[in-house]
Amino acid sequence: MTQTVLLIDDDEAMRRSTEQALELAGHHVRAFASAEEALRTAAPGLNGVVVSDIRMPGMDGMTLLQHLQEIDPDLPVILITGHAEVALAVEAMRRGAYDFIEKPFAMQAFGAVLKRALDHRALVIENRRLRAVAGQHDDIEARLPGRSSAMIDLRRQVRSIGPSETDVLITGPTGSGKEVVARALHDLSPRAGKPFVAINCAALPATLIESELFGHEAGAFPGAMRARFGRFEHARGGTILLDEIGSMPLELQAKLLRVLQDRVILRLGSNDPLALDVRFLATSKVDLAQAVAQGAFREDLFWRLNVASLRLPALANRREDIPVLFLHLLRESAARHGVEDRLPDPALLAQMTALDWPGNVRELRNAAERHVLGLDWLEAEGAPATRLAERVAEYERSVIAAAITAHRGRLRPVYESLGISRKTLYEKMQKHGLDRHLIRDGDDGEA
Repeated sequence: MTQTVLLIDDDEAMRRSTEQALELAGHHVRAFASAEEALRTAAPGLNGVVVSDIRMPGMDGMTLLQHLQEIDPDLPVILITGHAEVALAVEAMRRGAYDFIEKPFAMQAFGAVLKRALDHRALVIENRRLRAVAGQHDDIEARLPGRSSAMIDLRRQVRSIGPSETDVLITGPTGSGKEVVARALHDLSPRAGKPFVAINCAALPATLIESELFGHEAGAFPGAMRARFGRFEHARGGTILLDEIGSMPLELQAKLLRVLQDRVILRLGSNDPLALDVRFLATSKVDLAQAVAQGAFREDLFWRLNVASLRLPALANRREDIPVLFLHLLRESAARHGVEDRLPDPALLAQMTALDWPGNVRELRNAAERHVLGLDWLEAEGAPATRLAERVAEYERSVIAAAITAHRGRLRPVYESLGISRKTLYEKMQKHGLDRHLIRDGDDGEA
């Protein structure tokens, strides 16, 4: 299982020498000159550790630690400190840092600390996977947030299908999170420590598509000076995501079908079959069954892929999730940019709930990004044109849902801020099918 060391140090000479020493010791290292850069790559499922200097311009190591804990509290952070900063480093450990090492340090001592942190992280990730298999708590809630029945059912299906070896077809509109689901399936599987290779079928050059996927031998075609592994071979032991498979040319679909059936490939210019131990996932924004009826997609390939299928809903079909999802995306964006998390006004959340969001989660993520950066994002468009009574009811529902979200499930400040009685609030919540636990960690009390 390949683990990554994120190394952050503004001192270029120190950063490069440490990076080189770690690589010579066999570690995979990604080095950054600032904490802000490193935050953009940090994710809840990062398989590795963070090593950071404390004293840096801009965001320092202590602030970085705080943001990383918001992203993943189990991510080990090792701080590099000067002699005069040992007390600060000890304080950082009280706040959740894994360990610290004092400059100048011997690589042997540093390597021992790093190994313990990597072993600890590997155990955390494996425990998460096993808990997910057993149906216990995992990070799927964070990856696929939402309290709508559609999202609850989707998470249940992901937890059920993820640990299996079944090929999966994931469908849904553009921006609905199909690749997020694919990565969750991979991370829940026994293949989690192996490569996850995403292939955009719509972006592959038509003249080189076979060589890209299957690889080629030297001399297979003009310009093929040496043998080359294809994308399929790079994924051996892991998972292949065929993104937007509906865009794959028909002639290549026949070859893909053979790979799916036999799990072997032939490089261009070779007659020697190569066994392929992979799991296939595929995504599509178009209805493949309709594409089959139109002759644009092979029926046999469709049925071979459609052993298990997951359908992602459009955001407009789960409006009750918009406030919760927007707050989640705000926290992610604030952590990436290293800025303070700003809660939006409930009236703004109500406006958002009334919009259609044709770009789905991707569009909502862009709105969260702009909100964090202090930019205007709400376009001058109204709610969908419906009957007045329906629009009034939808607006009332969105305002109450947004207030519940803003007050983290505590009902007293909700009915007080809305200027209604507790009884009226309960009646309206029942009328609109609203749950006071819209926020998972909300207080059960009224206060």
